[in-house]
Amino acid sequence: MSTHTLPASGVKLPRTLRLDLSDTLIFDCAAEPGEWAVPGGFEFWEEDPATMPGKRRQAFRGGFLGLSSFGWSTLVEVAEATAEQREAALAALAAHLRTRHGAPDEAAARAAAEEEIAFAESLCDHPTGTVLALTRSGEAGELRERFRTLHLRDTPHTSFNALPVFGIAVVEGEEEVVETPDLTRLGGR
Repeated sequence: MSTHTLPASGVKLPRTLRLDLSDTLIFDCAAEPGEWAVPGGFEFWEEDPATMPGKRRQAFRGGFLGLSSFGWSTLVEVAEATAEQREAALAALAAHLRTRHGAPDEAAARAAAEEEIAFAESLCDHPTGTVLALTRSGEAGELRERFRTLHLRDTPHTSFNALPVFGIAVVEGEEEVVETPDLTRLGGR
């Protein structure tokens, strides 16, 4: 059971975050900062990641779907939302599911949108302001999403080695190979 304090409305949702211009370069459509967001894996249901063009593949690999522009964001932050903001996000997603994905009627679209919003809420069991990232892959024909939290470093920025602002906390129960490329060797090629 979480010990984090919820807002009076009891709602926390992911909100898109842009730390630099990279999202505008790596995605066909980048979400604007401050949009409510969901993971958005449903956008890739019937696609083979191996045949996706570069920017689409980038959205597949690590994008959250913004619910205003329906663009992509690499990072989101946990944010407090009012019941009205949650309802607006739900309505926008339901409309998107009808127009873009052919949901048969409003009830089906709202049910699917509610499920996606509830999943997004479940990712926000962290203090407000916590930054979330995701890695999405296709494994044996199944869509797999792994989520990470990024936390401000406690290390003072007194040297070049301490420059990264965030550290990555690995999700419990996930085992993943950590790649540490030798940039000096790669640069010598």
